Amino acid sequence: MLFVGAGRHQRRAIRRARELGLRVVAVDRNEQAAGLAEADAAEVVDFTEVPAVVAVARQHGIDGVLTVAADRAVPVVAAVADELGLPGIGPDTAHAMTHKVAMRFRFADAGVAQPPFAAVRNLHEGRLALERVGLPAVLKPADSGGQRGVFRLESGDDLERHLHAALAESAAREAIVEGFVDGLELNGLVIARSGEPELLTLSDRLRPPGIGFGVGWIHVYPSTLYGDRLAEAEELAVRAVRALGLRDGVAFPQVIAASDGRVVALECAARIPGGQMTDLAAHATGVDLVEVALRQALGEPVPDDLVRPARRQPLAIRFLTAEPGPLPTGLVKRVGSLERVLAFPGVVQADVFLAEGETIRPVRLDGDRRGYVIAVGQTNVEALERAEAAATLLDVEVE
Repeated sequence: MLFVGAGRHQRRAIRRARELGLRVVAVDRNEQAAGLAEADAAEVVDFTEVPAVVAVARQHGIDGVLTVAADRAVPVVAAVADELGLPGIGPDTAHAMTHKVAMRFRFADAGVAQPPFAAVRNLHEGRLALERVGLPAVLKPADSGGQRGVFRLESGDDLERHLHAALAESAAREAIVEGFVDGLELNGLVIARSGEPELLTLSDRLRPPGIGFGVGWIHVYPSTLYGDRLAEAEELAVRAVRALGLRDGVAFPQVIAASDGRVVALECAARIPGGQMTDLAAHATGVDLVEVALRQALGEPVPDDLVRPARRQPLAIRFLTAEPGPLPTGLVKRVGSLERVLAFPGVVQADVFLAEGETIRPVRLDGDRRGYVIAVGQTNVEALERAEAAATLLDVEVE
Protein backbone atom coordinates (compact mmCIF):
# COMPACT_ATOMS: atom_id res chain seq x y z
CA MET A 1 0.00 0.00 0.00
CA LEU A 2 1.36 3.42 -0.99
CA PHE A 3 0.50 6.38 1.24
CA VAL A 4 0.82 9.74 -0.50
CA GLY A 5 1.76 12.19 2.24
CA ALA A 6 3.04 11.17 5.66
CA GLY A 7 1.98 13.89 8.09
CA ARG A 8 0.42 13.52 11.51
CA HIS A 9 -2.99 12.44 10.19
CA GLN A 10 -1.37 9.90 7.86
CA ARG A 11 0.71 8.42 10.68
CA ARG A 12 -2.22 6.86 12.49
CA ALA A 13 -3.63 5.49 9.23
CA ILE A 14 -0.24 3.97 8.38
CA ARG A 15 -0.18 2.28 11.76
CA ARG A 16 -3.65 0.91 11.16
CA ALA A 17 -2.68 -0.41 7.73
CA ARG A 18 0.24 -2.29 9.23
CA GLU A 19 -2.01 -3.68 11.96
CA LEU A 20 -4.17 -5.10 9.18
CA GLY A 21 -1.14 -6.88 7.75
CA LEU A 22 -0.30 -4.51 4.88
CA ARG A 23 3.19 -3.50 3.86
CA VAL A 24 3.26 0.30 3.70
CA VAL A 25 5.33 2.59 1.50
CA ALA A 26 5.04 6.31 2.33
CA VAL A 27 6.14 9.35 0.33
CA ASP A 28 6.53 12.91 1.56
CA ARG A 29 8.90 15.72 0.63
CA ASN A 30 9.48 16.47 4.31
CA GLU A 31 12.03 13.98 5.59
CA GLN A 32 10.83 14.74 9.14
CA ALA A 33 7.19 13.87 8.35
CA ALA A 34 5.79 11.88 11.26
CA GLY A 35 4.43 9.03 9.15
CA LEU A 36 7.67 8.18 7.37
CA ALA A 37 9.05 6.52 10.50
CA GLU A 38 5.91 4.37 10.76
CA ALA A 39 6.11 2.96 7.22
CA ASP A 40 7.92 -0.18 6.08
CA ALA A 41 9.57 1.90 3.36
CA ALA A 42 9.94 5.69 3.31
CA GLU A 43 10.71 7.77 0.23
CA VAL A 44 11.46 11.50 0.45
CA VAL A 45 9.59 12.63 -2.67
CA ASP A 46 7.53 15.72 -3.41
CA PHE A 47 4.12 14.14 -3.91
CA THR A 48 3.03 16.92 -6.26
CA GLU A 49 5.48 15.42 -8.77
CA VAL A 50 3.25 12.66 -10.16
CA PRO A 51 5.94 10.93 -12.30
CA ALA A 52 8.21 10.66 -9.24
CA VAL A 53 5.40 9.12 -7.15
CA VAL A 54 4.57 6.70 -10.00
CA ALA A 55 8.23 5.69 -10.13
CA VAL A 56 8.18 4.93 -6.39
CA ALA A 57 4.99 2.92 -6.82
CA ARG A 58 6.50 0.87 -9.65
CA GLN A 59 9.70 0.32 -7.71
CA HIS A 60 7.84 -1.15 -4.75
CA GLY A 61 5.15 -3.01 -6.73
CA ILE A 62 2.31 -1.47 -4.80
CA ASP A 63 -1.25 -2.85 -4.95
CA GLY A 64 -3.12 0.26 -3.82
CA VAL A 65 -2.64 3.97 -3.21
CA LEU A 66 -4.27 6.19 -0.60
CA THR A 67 -4.11 9.55 1.15
CA VAL A 68 -5.67 10.75 4.39
CA ALA A 69 -6.64 14.35 5.23
CA ALA A 70 -4.52 15.84 2.42
CA ASP A 71 -6.69 17.48 -0.24
CA ARG A 72 -3.75 18.31 -2.51
CA ALA A 73 -2.77 14.64 -2.59
CA VAL A 74 -6.18 13.46 -3.85
CA PRO A 75 -5.50 14.23 -7.57
CA VAL A 76 -2.05 12.66 -7.22
CA VAL A 77 -3.52 9.46 -5.78
CA ALA A 78 -6.06 9.36 -8.61
CA ALA A 79 -3.38 9.95 -11.25
CA VAL A 80 -1.07 7.25 -9.84
CA ALA A 81 -3.91 4.73 -9.63
CA ASP A 82 -4.98 5.57 -13.16
CA GLU A 83 -1.42 5.24 -14.51
CA LEU A 84 -0.89 1.84 -12.86
CA GLY A 85 -4.38 0.43 -13.42
CA LEU A 86 -5.17 0.32 -9.69
CA PRO A 87 -8.51 1.02 -8.00
CA GLY A 88 -9.17 4.75 -7.67
CA ILE A 89 -11.75 7.49 -8.00
CA GLY A 90 -10.47 8.67 -11.40
CA PRO A 91 -8.80 11.96 -12.34
CA ASP A 92 -12.08 13.68 -13.37
CA THR A 93 -13.78 12.99 -10.04
CA ALA A 94 -10.61 13.90 -8.17
CA HIS A 95 -10.50 17.27 -9.95
CA ALA A 96 -14.18 17.97 -9.26
CA MET A 97 -13.73 17.16 -5.57
CA THR A 98 -10.59 19.27 -5.03
CA HIS A 99 -11.11 22.29 -7.30
CA LYS A 100 -13.82 24.47 -5.81
CA VAL A 101 -14.85 26.11 -9.10
CA ALA A 102 -15.24 22.77 -10.86
CA MET A 103 -17.13 21.48 -7.82
CA ARG A 104 -19.57 24.41 -7.92
CA PHE A 105 -20.33 23.81 -11.60
CA ARG A 106 -20.99 20.12 -10.90
CA PHE A 107 -23.34 21.12 -8.09
CA ALA A 108 -25.11 23.57 -10.41
CA ASP A 109 -25.56 20.94 -13.12
CA ALA A 110 -27.07 18.53 -10.60
CA GLY A 111 -29.34 21.13 -8.98
CA VAL A 112 -27.56 20.95 -5.61
CA ALA A 113 -28.40 24.02 -3.53
CA GLN A 114 -25.31 26.18 -2.93
CA PRO A 115 -24.24 29.81 -2.41
CA PRO A 116 -23.79 32.09 -5.44
CA PHE A 117 -20.20 31.97 -6.71
CA ALA A 118 -17.76 33.25 -9.33
CA ALA A 119 -14.22 32.27 -10.36
CA VAL A 120 -11.50 34.89 -9.90
CA ARG A 121 -7.99 35.14 -11.37
CA ASN A 122 -7.34 38.87 -11.07
CA LEU A 123 -8.69 42.01 -9.44
CA HIS A 124 -10.94 42.89 -12.38
CA GLU A 125 -12.64 39.50 -12.21
CA GLY A 126 -12.84 39.88 -8.44
CA ARG A 127 -14.77 43.12 -8.70
CA LEU A 128 -17.17 41.56 -11.21
CA ALA A 129 -17.57 38.59 -8.86
CA LEU A 130 -18.57 40.84 -5.97
CA GLU A 131 -21.17 42.53 -8.18
CA ARG A 132 -22.66 39.13 -8.94
CA VAL A 133 -22.32 37.49 -5.52
CA GLY A 134 -22.92 40.49 -3.26
CA LEU A 135 -21.58 41.25 0.21
CA PRO A 136 -20.67 39.83 2.62
CA ALA A 137 -18.75 37.20 0.70
CA VAL A 138 -16.01 34.63 1.20
CA LEU A 139 -12.78 34.55 -0.80
CA LYS A 140 -10.96 31.21 -1.09
CA PRO A 141 -8.20 29.64 -3.18
CA ALA A 142 -9.75 27.33 -5.77
CA ASP A 143 -7.58 24.39 -4.82
CA SER A 144 -6.27 24.55 -1.28
CA GLY A 145 -7.31 23.47 2.20
CA GLY A 146 -6.74 23.97 5.92
CA GLN A 147 -8.41 27.43 5.73
CA ARG A 148 -5.27 28.80 4.05
CA GLY A 149 -6.02 31.95 2.07
CA VAL A 150 -9.66 32.13 3.23
CA PHE A 151 -11.07 35.59 4.00
CA ARG A 152 -14.44 37.12 4.71
CA LEU A 153 -15.10 40.14 2.52
CA GLU A 154 -17.15 43.06 3.78
CA SER A 155 -16.13 45.52 1.07
CA GLY A 156 -14.26 45.93 -2.20
CA ASP A 157 -11.28 47.12 -0.19
CA ASP A 158 -11.17 43.72 1.53
CA LEU A 159 -10.97 42.08 -1.89
CA GLU A 160 -8.02 44.23 -2.90
CA ARG A 161 -6.34 43.60 0.44
CA HIS A 162 -6.62 39.79 0.39
CA LEU A 163 -6.83 38.62 -3.24
CA HIS A 164 -3.08 38.20 -3.63
CA ALA A 165 -2.87 36.01 -0.54
CA ALA A 166 -5.73 33.80 -1.75
CA LEU A 167 -4.21 33.39 -5.22
CA ALA A 168 -0.81 32.61 -3.72
CA GLU A 169 -2.29 29.56 -1.95
CA SER A 170 -3.64 28.15 -5.23
CA ALA A 171 -1.47 25.95 -7.43
CA ALA A 172 -3.63 27.07 -10.38
CA ARG A 173 -3.45 30.75 -9.30
CA GLU A 174 -7.24 30.81 -9.19
CA ALA A 175 -9.69 31.78 -6.45
CA ILE A 176 -13.42 31.69 -5.91
CA VAL A 177 -15.76 34.26 -4.39
CA GLU A 178 -18.86 32.85 -2.73
CA GLY A 179 -21.81 34.42 -1.02
CA PHE A 180 -21.40 34.28 2.77
CA VAL A 181 -24.09 32.13 4.37
CA ASP A 182 -24.75 32.67 8.05
CA GLY A 183 -25.95 29.62 9.93
CA LEU A 184 -25.02 26.27 11.45
CA GLU A 185 -22.31 24.41 9.55
CA LEU A 186 -22.38 20.62 9.50
CA ASN A 187 -19.79 17.97 8.68
CA GLY A 188 -20.96 14.84 6.91
CA LEU A 189 -19.25 11.49 6.61
CA VAL A 190 -20.47 9.53 3.59
CA ILE A 191 -19.27 6.15 2.34
CA ALA A 192 -19.86 5.41 -1.35
CA ARG A 193 -19.89 1.83 -2.58
CA SER A 194 -20.54 0.92 -6.20
CA GLY A 195 -21.96 4.36 -6.90
CA GLU A 196 -24.34 4.41 -3.92
CA PRO A 197 -23.38 6.99 -1.25
CA GLU A 198 -24.63 6.33 2.28
CA LEU A 199 -24.56 8.82 5.14
CA LEU A 200 -22.71 7.67 8.25
CA THR A 201 -22.77 10.80 10.45
CA LEU A 202 -23.79 14.43 10.36
CA SER A 203 -22.31 16.59 13.11
CA ASP A 204 -22.27 20.28 14.03
CA ARG A 205 -19.06 22.13 13.14
CA LEU A 206 -18.82 25.15 15.41
CA ARG A 207 -16.48 27.99 14.46
CA PRO A 208 -14.89 30.89 16.33
CA PRO A 209 -15.69 34.54 15.67
CA GLY A 210 -13.23 36.83 13.92
CA ILE A 211 -10.51 36.12 11.40
CA GLY A 212 -10.55 32.36 12.08
CA PHE A 213 -14.24 32.09 11.15
CA GLY A 214 -13.57 29.12 8.84
CA VAL A 215 -11.83 26.91 11.40
CA GLY A 216 -13.89 24.15 12.99
CA TRP A 217 -12.92 24.22 16.66
CA ILE A 218 -15.79 22.18 18.15
CA HIS A 219 -17.59 19.16 16.69
CA VAL A 220 -20.85 17.95 18.22
CA TYR A 221 -22.56 14.65 17.38
CA PRO A 222 -25.40 14.11 16.75
CA SER A 223 -26.31 17.41 15.15
CA THR A 224 -28.52 19.80 17.07
CA LEU A 225 -30.70 20.12 13.96
CA TYR A 226 -33.95 18.18 14.08
CA GLY A 227 -37.03 17.35 12.07
CA ASP A 228 -37.38 18.39 8.45
CA ARG A 229 -34.26 20.58 8.44
CA LEU A 230 -32.11 17.68 9.64
CA ALA A 231 -33.60 15.40 6.98
CA GLU A 232 -32.95 18.05 4.33
CA ALA A 233 -29.33 18.44 5.43
CA GLU A 234 -28.78 14.68 5.40
CA GLU A 235 -30.27 14.36 1.94
CA LEU A 236 -28.19 17.28 0.63
CA ALA A 237 -24.96 15.74 1.93
CA VAL A 238 -25.65 12.55 0.00
CA ARG A 239 -26.74 14.43 -3.13
CA ALA A 240 -23.50 16.42 -3.11
CA VAL A 241 -21.45 13.23 -3.17
CA ARG A 242 -23.55 11.74 -5.94
CA ALA A 243 -23.31 14.93 -8.02
CA LEU A 244 -19.51 14.77 -7.96
CA GLY A 245 -19.45 11.22 -9.29
CA LEU A 246 -17.74 9.41 -6.40
CA ARG A 247 -18.44 5.70 -6.85
CA ASP A 248 -16.20 4.14 -4.21
CA GLY A 249 -14.63 6.11 -1.40
CA VAL A 250 -15.04 8.07 1.81
CA ALA A 251 -16.47 11.55 1.24
CA PHE A 252 -16.58 14.59 3.49
CA PRO A 253 -19.48 16.88 2.51
CA GLN A 254 -19.97 20.13 4.40
CA VAL A 255 -23.36 21.82 4.38
CA ILE A 256 -24.84 24.79 6.21
CA ALA A 257 -28.30 25.25 7.65
CA ALA A 258 -28.76 28.96 7.04
CA SER A 259 -30.48 31.31 9.46
CA ASP A 260 -32.93 32.21 6.67
CA GLY A 261 -34.17 28.60 6.40
CA ARG A 262 -32.09 27.42 3.44
CA VAL A 263 -29.81 24.40 3.52
CA VAL A 264 -26.90 24.70 1.07
CA ALA A 265 -23.79 22.70 0.18
CA LEU A 266 -20.43 24.32 0.87
CA GLU A 267 -17.83 21.76 -0.21
CA CYS A 268 -17.25 18.02 -0.51
CA ALA A 269 -13.88 16.28 -0.24
CA ALA A 270 -12.95 12.81 -1.53
CA ARG A 271 -10.86 11.60 1.38
CA ILE A 272 -10.90 10.68 5.01
CA PRO A 273 -10.97 14.15 6.61
CA GLY A 274 -8.64 15.51 9.24
CA GLY A 275 -9.87 17.30 12.33
CA GLN A 276 -10.31 14.02 14.25
CA MET A 277 -13.32 13.06 12.12
CA THR A 278 -11.96 9.50 11.92
CA ASP A 279 -12.06 9.42 15.71
CA LEU A 280 -15.59 10.83 15.69
CA ALA A 281 -16.72 7.96 13.46
CA ALA A 282 -14.94 5.37 15.59
CA HIS A 283 -16.21 6.55 18.99
CA ALA A 284 -19.70 7.57 17.87
CA THR A 285 -20.55 4.69 15.51
CA GLY A 286 -17.85 2.03 15.76
CA VAL A 287 -17.01 2.37 12.04
CA ASP A 288 -13.30 2.24 11.11
CA LEU A 289 -12.99 4.66 8.17
CA VAL A 290 -9.35 3.77 7.60
CA GLU A 291 -10.12 0.08 7.11
CA VAL A 292 -12.95 0.99 4.73
CA ALA A 293 -10.64 3.26 2.69
CA LEU A 294 -7.84 0.68 2.64
CA ARG A 295 -10.17 -2.03 1.34
CA GLN A 296 -11.49 0.28 -1.37
CA ALA A 297 -7.98 1.33 -2.39
CA LEU A 298 -7.09 -2.35 -2.83
CA GLY A 299 -10.28 -3.11 -4.74
CA GLU A 300 -11.56 -5.42 -2.01
CA PRO A 301 -15.26 -5.72 -1.14
CA VAL A 302 -16.55 -3.64 1.76
CA PRO A 303 -19.35 -5.56 3.53
CA ASP A 304 -22.29 -3.88 5.24
CA ASP A 305 -21.02 -4.70 8.73
CA LEU A 306 -17.98 -2.49 8.15
CA VAL A 307 -19.97 0.62 7.20
CA ARG A 308 -23.19 0.33 9.22
CA PRO A 309 -23.10 1.93 12.69
CA ALA A 310 -22.83 -0.44 15.62
CA ARG A 311 -23.99 2.35 17.96
CA ARG A 312 -25.01 6.02 18.06
CA GLN A 313 -22.98 7.53 20.90
CA PRO A 314 -23.34 11.27 21.60
CA LEU A 315 -19.92 12.88 21.44
CA ALA A 316 -18.09 16.21 21.32
CA ILE A 317 -14.61 17.23 20.23
CA ARG A 318 -13.07 20.37 21.69
CA PHE A 319 -9.90 21.51 19.93
CA LEU A 320 -7.18 23.16 21.96
CA THR A 321 -6.83 26.66 20.56
CA ALA A 322 -5.95 30.12 21.77
CA GLU A 323 -8.55 32.45 23.26
CA PRO A 324 -11.45 32.26 23.34
CA GLY A 325 -10.26 28.65 23.52
CA PRO A 326 -8.45 27.29 26.59
CA LEU A 327 -4.84 27.98 25.49
CA PRO A 328 -2.91 31.20 26.13
CA THR A 329 -1.05 32.94 23.31
CA GLY A 330 2.71 33.29 23.33
CA LEU A 331 5.97 31.33 23.29
CA VAL A 332 5.53 27.96 24.99
CA LYS A 333 7.71 27.45 28.07
CA ARG A 334 6.15 24.27 29.43
CA VAL A 335 3.42 21.80 28.47
CA GLY A 336 1.82 19.88 31.32
CA SER A 337 0.63 16.28 31.36
CA LEU A 338 -2.62 15.10 29.82
CA GLU A 339 -3.24 12.89 32.85
CA ARG A 340 -5.91 15.09 34.43
CA VAL A 341 -7.59 15.65 31.07
CA LEU A 342 -7.82 11.93 30.31
CA ALA A 343 -9.12 11.20 33.83
CA PHE A 344 -12.04 13.60 33.48
CA PRO A 345 -15.47 11.88 33.34
CA GLY A 346 -16.52 10.97 29.80
CA VAL A 347 -13.17 11.71 28.12
CA VAL A 348 -12.26 8.90 25.73
CA GLN A 349 -9.32 10.44 23.87
CA ALA A 350 -7.07 13.50 23.99
CA ASP A 351 -3.79 14.69 22.55
CA VAL A 352 -1.68 17.83 22.41
CA PHE A 353 0.55 19.03 19.55
CA LEU A 354 2.80 21.47 21.37
CA ALA A 355 6.46 21.59 22.30
CA GLU A 356 8.62 24.04 24.18
CA GLY A 357 9.76 26.91 21.98
CA GLU A 358 6.69 26.87 19.72
CA THR A 359 4.35 29.84 19.52
CA ILE A 360 0.60 29.68 20.16
CA ARG A 361 -1.15 32.21 17.94
CA PRO A 362 -4.76 33.41 17.67
CA VAL A 363 -6.95 31.07 15.63
CA ARG A 364 -6.55 31.70 11.91
CA LEU A 365 -5.86 28.31 10.25
CA ASP A 366 -6.65 24.67 10.95
CA GLY A 367 -3.02 24.35 12.01
CA ASP A 368 -3.74 26.65 14.97
CA ARG A 369 -5.59 23.74 16.58
CA ARG A 370 -2.86 22.47 18.92
CA GLY A 371 -4.60 19.42 20.32
CA TYR A 372 -8.05 18.10 21.17
CA VAL A 373 -10.28 16.47 23.76
CA ILE A 374 -12.99 13.95 22.84
CA ALA A 375 -15.73 13.24 25.37
CA VAL A 376 -18.93 11.20 25.31
CA GLY A 377 -22.13 11.61 27.29
CA GLN A 378 -25.76 10.65 27.56
CA THR A 379 -26.55 13.61 25.28
CA ASN A 380 -24.54 15.77 22.92
CA VAL A 381 -24.93 18.68 25.38
CA GLU A 382 -23.40 16.66 28.21
CA ALA A 383 -20.58 15.48 25.92
CA LEU A 384 -19.75 19.08 24.98
CA GLU A 385 -19.80 20.25 28.60
CA ARG A 386 -17.38 17.47 29.52
CA ALA A 387 -15.03 18.14 26.61
CA GLU A 388 -14.88 21.87 27.34
CA ALA A 389 -14.33 21.34 31.05
CA ALA A 390 -11.59 18.76 30.47
CA ALA A 391 -9.82 21.03 27.95
CA THR A 392 -9.25 23.63 30.66
CA LEU A 393 -7.25 21.13 32.73
CA LEU A 394 -4.20 21.12 30.46
CA ASP A 395 -1.51 23.32 31.98
CA VAL A 396 0.44 25.31 29.38
CA GLU A 397 2.87 28.08 30.38
CA VAL A 398 3.87 30.76 27.88
CA GLU A 399 6.06 33.84 27.85
